[in-house]
Amino acid sequence: MARKKKDGVEGAPAEKKQRWYHNIRDAYRLTRRANPRIPWILLGVFVLVLGLALVVGFLWGHPWYMAFFGVLLGLVLDMVILARQTQKAGYAQIEGQPGAVGAALGTIRRGWTVEEQPVAINPRTQDLVFRLVGRPGIVLISEGPPHRAQRLLEDERKRVAWVAPNVPVHLIQSGREEGQVPLPQIVSRVQKLKGRLTTAEVAQVNKRLQALGGARMPIPKGVDPMRVRPDRKGMRGR
Repeated sequence: MARKKKDGVEGAPAEKKQRWYHNIRDAYRLTRRANPRIPWILLGVFVLVLGLALVVGFLWGHPWYMAFFGVLLGLVLDMVILARQTQKAGYAQIEGQPGAVGAALGTIRRGWTVEEQPVAINPRTQDLVFRLVGRPGIVLISEGPPHRAQRLLEDERKRVAWVAPNVPVHLIQSGREEGQVPLPQIVSRVQKLKGRLTTAEVAQVNKRLQALGGARMPIPKGVDPMRVRPDRKGMRGR
């Protein structure tokens, strides 16, 4: 007689949870593919921190205590470096692909309502516009060359101004050309905008914008730069 699993499905294998050290392993592998020097960087930082801690420990008269402290500090700094390098590698992997801005906006902090799908799209050129709403107002972010993206942004700005005429609208172009904001800097640029609306006003603006609808053409999801594992289904769909 087959055993019943915890999920109630008889004979079905239980799904294993991702362990924390598996996440670190995946982050290291992803980062190493983008930056082969990362092993030496992490090792160098760890050795340097441990060496400095031992020097201080011998001068202070407590070498073992400082050695333990140096190991912990070295590991913490390595984790910080690895996290930043993994984020950088994630951005590099999705930059230039349709929907990259949407994937990046998925990492934004609380206080923002982000549309998962683009609100405007040029079917011929595949230029996109994404929208999010927060206390600074409405933010429209484009993907595409400046000469095409600006027109798409302006058309969308007129649409949102029709239902929210007194709400600030910020236009941002994502890209590497002059006047554009590189993908890794998009989230920080949005978070630097000053708040002008109250929480109640933000909720009201969101309700009004729902009446506009948007471009519902599905696009592949990219890699979340703050996570290790890529969306393989989305990558296969491209």
